[in-house]
Amino acid sequence: MVVKFYGTRGSVPVCDANFQKFGGNTTCISLYNKETDNMFIIDAGTGIRNLGHDMMANPNRQKIIGIGFTHFHWDHIQGFPFFLPAYRKDTIVNINSVGDTSEKELKSILQGQMQSEYFPIPMTKMGSRFKFTNLGTEYMNVNGIRVKMIKQNHPGTSYGVRIELNGNSLVICTDVEHVNEISKDFIDFCKDADLLVHDAQYTDEELELHSGWGHSSYNQALEVAERSNAKMLVMTHHDPDHDDDFLRKQEKVCQERFKFCELAREGSKYDLDDF
Repeated sequence: MVVKFYGTRGSVPVCDANFQKFGGNTTCISLYNKETDNMFIIDAGTGIRNLGHDMMANPNRQKIIGIGFTHFHWDHIQGFPFFLPAYRKDTIVNINSVGDTSEKELKSILQGQMQSEYFPIPMTKMGSRFKFTNLGTEYMNVNGIRVKMIKQNHPGTSYGVRIELNGNSLVICTDVEHVNEISKDFIDFCKDADLLVHDAQYTDEELELHSGWGHSSYNQALEVAERSNAKMLVMTHHDPDHDDDFLRKQEKVCQERFKFCELAREGSKYDLDDF
């Protein structure tokens, strides 16, 4: 499985000369299964626009597309109206949620941001056929891919996901706040991950000023990686006020503590077979 970051920014997209290295688009991650030549998408922040362009440029473009949402805050759904494959009549888009969000609520959330007050084209006119599904929170085994979810502390609730395939494991835990301490259940969920993708929006000082906002610090992400024995840590959901110079310096500091870690960059890829 190949993991690619199309959006690494948190809260709001940024466009500035000093924000090019790590990217300014909000959260979107693609998961490419090399065995099936199939891609699954995690979240639809503004990064999904570029992902859509990449898919449309492929002559063997995938016609059945799956999108899963960790939660529905604005920075995780705002790119969906600009996802070009969803405008093709020959495409089926399976839209998945977890937790307590019903299929009806899921449909209403995405349609709501495309009502006429906000967007010129309603979702019903996009062209593709949409299927809405709630996956619950239970363990799943789909075509040899094992998937688990964990409920996270975040306003409105978010979910982390663990995906296992061919002995490799990927854990994505964006938009999570660890209150007081990092729980054993959370560490167990991340245990021995080949690739751990973890929220790291704040410094320790910033975290104190943003209690209840639903995000983690760099040191907390590092602690999760250390205690869970992760092979590789990639920190994401960069604060919109953190420019490239700030993030480069922070990355170096983090690597002094945990050698195999990076801050996510738009366009960066990680092949789980390499771990």
